[in-house]
Amino acid sequence: MLFSKLLRVTVMTLLLSAISLGSLAHASSPANDQEKIVAAVRQMFVALGADDTDLFNSVTSKDFYAFDVGNRFTAEALVQLVKNAHASGKVYVWEVTDPEVHIDGNSALITYVNRGSIKDSTGVKEMSWLESAVLRKKNGAWRIHFFHSTRVPLQ
Repeated sequence: MLFSKLLRVTVMTLLLSAISLGSLAHASSPANDQEKIVAAVRQMFVALGADDTDLFNSVTSKDFYAFDVGNRFTAEALVQLVKNAHASGKVYVWEVTDPEVHIDGNSALITYVNRGSIKDSTGVKEMSWLESAVLRKKNGAWRIHFFHSTRVPLQ
């Protein structure tokens, strides 16, 4: 009887451990991490579109930098560039399409085509950019460390 109870407790403990480990494995699965990486890049664009420095900083690393429009930008400088464009009447629409994510431990590379537009006093101009970002995972969160954008003709 004691052996039977001990066996049941052991089996239940093993089952609960397996379920817990399965849940943890799913929480950090490559597919889940890929979704989080794409979401981080999309959140960066939401932050820039809303001039939301706090949101921008929540998805970028403290040492973030970007190569865009032929220059190197810190996080603060990139946010200010977009704020200035908004102040001059420009409205940007950015859309991450065809993302490819490559993960190596706590580092990741994402490449994608950004299809969007720029609206100003002359109207709306459809745009396309080839973009990439390097992200690092820290404390379970993916943060953008480096961002690069190159404008390309519409295809």
